[in-house]
Amino acid sequence: MKPKVLVTRQIFPEALALVSKHCEVDSNQRDVPFSPPQLLKKLQRKDGLICLLTDTIDDKVLAKSPQLKIVSNVAVGYNNIDVNAATKRGVMVTNTPGVLDDTTADFTWCLILATARGLVEADKYFRSGKWKYWGVMQFLGHDVHHKTLGICGLGRIGKGVAKRARGFDMRILYTDAQRANPIIEQELRATFVDKKTLLQESDIVTLHVPLFPETTHYISASELKLMKKTAILINAARGPVVDEKALVKALKEGWIAGAGLDVYEKEPKPAPGLTKLKNVLLAPHAASASVDTRLKMSRMAAENCVAGLTGNRPPNLLNPEVLRAM
Repeated sequence: MKPKVLVTRQIFPEALALVSKHCEVDSNQRDVPFSPPQLLKKLQRKDGLICLLTDTIDDKVLAKSPQLKIVSNVAVGYNNIDVNAATKRGVMVTNTPGVLDDTTADFTWCLILATARGLVEADKYFRSGKWKYWGVMQFLGHDVHHKTLGICGLGRIGKGVAKRARGFDMRILYTDAQRANPIIEQELRATFVDKKTLLQESDIVTLHVPLFPETTHYISASELKLMKKTAILINAARGPVVDEKALVKALKEGWIAGAGLDVYEKEPKPAPGLTKLKNVLLAPHAASASVDTRLKMSRMAAENCVAGLTGNRPPNLLNPEVLRAM
């Protein structure tokens, strides 16, 4: 008898076909998120779960799904899953690491350029029919070339952003919990500094830190006040690393010039007042949204799930101690 798998949201047909070869699949291809009671009901008698960041898999859900053997997240991040609780209950947890690094680095540069040059507001103005003639003082933004880029978190995505910055002849500063290898610093032409120095000297600050308790509100009012009034803040990491209420105040009062966001503290709702501001660019958590990357993510999640349900080690297992306990 084939193991039963629940897929909570729409994924690529190729990934569904892969799972269907080995499992009996219940797929929510309508792409409307389940409510918590619906999720619990759907998980009854399921051996595997393929889910998204929008699905909260906590100990309550795991306790009421005793047959569940694996939770396969279609994402790199997994703060929607209580991994410790899953481990205690013998449930494998997987994610899709590495697959979206370049795509997210590309999108970070979309945010940087569009925010610095006010592209979205210019587009709106043109579409409205208000633009009648060219003028020297119209649509003034900020240059990116030869400016200072501050990268908070020089992981895989941060390195990708730094590599792309070389084409703009930028001065690159970075800060991280640990300093990078000197060879990497030389290759990227990046200089390690403390957080305060980075914030004070950078024209563009881009965030690529993981979400941990210690990085929650990594950027708050005190950090925003350290930044240049002409600086812009970019966040394509995790929403809670920025204190959104403080950011709204900073943008309103001109502490900084602008911001480009792809993630939010309480998705999908932004902080009050954020959407009314013209000096912020808002994207709907779309950094990995290319056909190639989202297809790879779907396939990887499917492969993880199938491996876990057919007696094999999932390629991207987050809690290998579960296997040792079996």
